[in-house]
Amino acid sequence: MARTEKFALVVPTLNEAGNIERVLERLVEALSPLPLQWEIIVVDDNSEDGTGDLVKARAVFENRIRLVVRTAERGLAGAIAHGWEKTDAKLLGVIDADLQHPPAVLPSLLEAMNAGSDIAIASRYIRPHSMDGWNRMRKLLSQISVLASAPVQRREVRAKDPLSGFFIVRRECVEGIEFQKTGFKLLLEILAKGRIKSVAEIPFRFANRANGSSKANALTGVHYLRLLLKLAFERRPGPERAR
Repeated sequence: MARTEKFALVVPTLNEAGNIERVLERLVEALSPLPLQWEIIVVDDNSEDGTGDLVKARAVFENRIRLVVRTAERGLAGAIAHGWEKTDAKLLGVIDADLQHPPAVLPSLLEAMNAGSDIAIASRYIRPHSMDGWNRMRKLLSQISVLASAPVQRREVRAKDPLSGFFIVRRECVEGIEFQKTGFKLLLEILAKGRIKSVAEIPFRFANRANGSSKANALTGVHYLRLLLKLAFERRPGPERAR
């Protein structure tokens, strides 16, 4: 890999004490051999299980790990955007803290960015059997959610997995754009509103959560429907353009 721009990876956390040490270990292992400047920013929503303390302990030995604690807000998308605001990196990424996203995919994502892509997405929908650990209902709901996103995606940059939580984007493509702070689907909003001209998708196998419980619930679906309606409304032509 040729030397590329500075990369900042945000890891949003809420009560991930059972996973965070292994996640950070694997992230450092994946990034350390690469010829680029990087940092890992853990954005913690005031966890009560000691997640922040574990991050601080790791940061003593690895100064490229930083902890940012939010006490007044909650929400995955907002945590990601908050972390991106805390860095001057030109390449901005996000990965879950539950070990469902393999850190070993990071070099491939960065290689795609180095080749000129505006956004590189770790995709569950490139290769078959990427979600064999899921039950039928979860797979069905995921497929329906992806299909529902089609009307708000731009045709020229349409992604197979617009709901992935593991991706890298160029700062210049999202800077100055206000995104929804609640919900889990920041990538879809970036694809719909960002200054994206080229998309690369890298296949990966989605693992089961290692420890702890998922933060997704019925409200997640409500936030997603609200986002779809918001993006559909924003895409609708105004009176001047509709004439």
